[in-house]
Amino acid sequence: MPSPADDQAFAPLEGVRVLSLALNLPGPAALLRCRRMGATCLKLEPPGGDPMGLYNRPAYAALHEGIEIRSLDLKTEAGQQLLHTELASTDVLLTSFRPSALAKLKLDWATLQARHPSLSQVAIVGAPGERAEEPGHDLTYLAESGLVTGTELPPTLYADMGGALLASEAVLKAMLLRSRKAAGGVYLEVALNASADWLALPRTWGLTQPCGTVGGAHAGYRVYPCADGRVAVAALEPHFADRLCEAAQIASRDMLAPATREALAAWLLTRTRAELEAMSRERDVPLLTLAD
Repeated sequence: MPSPADDQAFAPLEGVRVLSLALNLPGPAALLRCRRMGATCLKLEPPGGDPMGLYNRPAYAALHEGIEIRSLDLKTEAGQQLLHTELASTDVLLTSFRPSALAKLKLDWATLQARHPSLSQVAIVGAPGERAEEPGHDLTYLAESGLVTGTELPPTLYADMGGALLASEAVLKAMLLRSRKAAGGVYLEVALNASADWLALPRTWGLTQPCGTVGGAHAGYRVYPCADGRVAVAALEPHFADRLCEAAQIASRDMLAPATREALAAWLLTRTRAELEAMSRERDVPLLTLAD
């Protein structure tokens, strides 16, 4: 039996053709997910190319692995004709334009549905509904969702990558809905600020706030300095916490007590990364050491 890790063993989009006009990060990342789920993927880029190819060529190459790319100018009659020729045999169109830009290109949903009744569209926008015309980027969506603290930039583009996952999920949903309806395409909108809101839910619930269990209040779920680097400790469950405290010879098992946290911090500071990794293997304690 194929391993669950074998992408080729699971191809829910095999036989599905996805055409993308989406540039930068969320659209290409979503298209790559579709490709890995077995879809046949075509991306049509403007004559100037995708901006991602200009400011980070390695990222562009990784995002477009296995994707057919063609250049066309949608502002010309020839470009429009080529697009609609391709759409005639496409299952899902992926876009990331503002609604007004789609309307100017005659690619609004009403026009597309009239011309290609079986086509579905997954439209990536910054914010849903009336806010879809607002300018924004990953940083502003994360800030709106409460995921930007202080003045440091987030370590990755959470809203864009989360939006890409939601968009590839929407492609799956579109095909499922079409199969149930037995005819006709569907329009699905994916908002990047909604993806940020989804990722922010643990913080909204208080889980990752400084007073939350996985926000720093639990002594067994923190990043500590050690003798030659750092250690990410994830001994959250009681049995893991007990093993960690036994190793550190800490009598208290109150993982929310400041004294427990201080005692654990002091012990970890005396241990090297190698010693902590050995302890982790021996006692089955979840942790990962990091260099400074």
